[in-house]
Amino acid sequence: MPIEMVRVDVDALDTFVRRAFLAMGLSRREADICAAGLMGSELRCLPGQGQGVARLTSYYDRIAKSLYQPGATIQVIKESPALALIDANMVMGSVVGQEAMDIAVDKAKTSGIGAAFVFNSTHFGSAGFHARRALEADCIGIAITNAGAEMAPWGGREPRVGTNPWGLAAPTGGDFPVVLDIALTTAGKGMMRWHERERMKMPRDWALTPAGRETDDPTAAMAGALLGIGEYKGYGLSLFTDVLTGVISGGGFGLAPYQDRSIAKLDVAHSFIAIDIEWFMPVVEFKTRMDAFIAEIKSSALRPGFEEILVPGEIDYRRETAYRRDGAQLDADVYEGLRQLAETLGIVFDI
Repeated sequence: MPIEMVRVDVDALDTFVRRAFLAMGLSRREADICAAGLMGSELRCLPGQGQGVARLTSYYDRIAKSLYQPGATIQVIKESPALALIDANMVMGSVVGQEAMDIAVDKAKTSGIGAAFVFNSTHFGSAGFHARRALEADCIGIAITNAGAEMAPWGGREPRVGTNPWGLAAPTGGDFPVVLDIALTTAGKGMMRWHERERMKMPRDWALTPAGRETDDPTAAMAGALLGIGEYKGYGLSLFTDVLTGVISGGGFGLAPYQDRSIAKLDVAHSFIAIDIEWFMPVVEFKTRMDAFIAEIKSSALRPGFEEILVPGEIDYRRETAYRRDGAQLDADVYEGLRQLAETLGIVFDI
């Protein structure tokens, strides 16, 4: 049964999201950053991934429970010419990510490479949103975060590590940068819920039942653990993402993020790396080399059933272009949730 979709004007949706964040108590600057993060996800990601404006309601709930601290500021605990350790102070995650990447970029401009490690943070949206921030300064950007434990370690059946997303972005001379924005599970529970609502079976490499059996039944899998990309390889990458975020920063890792309500914080950790292209070569030369590399990739003979070869970020760019031209498509349930949120906040719902 296909899920009902509602087409909405992108500018109207963007204005509504900013208005909603202001009504939740965010400053204008915080609202602009958080709205840009959610809108970027909404326009670039698949609806079932749940990384767009559907997050507005959960953000409102978490602000009400003091799991986010609008108006607070991040604190640099320790730094060197190339490194920074940051206490996020439970600031809105999208704001943390942009500010931490800016710090990494500033250090890259001094040292060639800069990194910021963050603890005591919150949900920061799509990793690619923060990786792309570095592009504005002609840097390669890398953003990684840990997440709530949903993936089973290879051979196990209980969650011990998160989806632990990665975002990597590099500029090109073409219409769009190369951007890899992925979770380290084969799929997330958002896509499983989507299949459940459509009464469709899912691929058997997505998740396990609580008993540890592979399944194509999304309802049975919702109570179980997710599986990593590339089997044991995804698990290994997820484990090291926790090492490079929560463990090394002194923040939460493994079972801690999003889990311990007794300490009244989400306990998420992130890491941001910026690499200054000009330290290596002129930016124009780098982009020319990137374009040549992309041309080589696209010159490959096609496998049966494929019409073209895409590079990371290309399909997202096409989706965003189409949505801006024709309107974004919202899940009807998400649309109704936004309408109800507008009533709760006492703001105009005009999308």
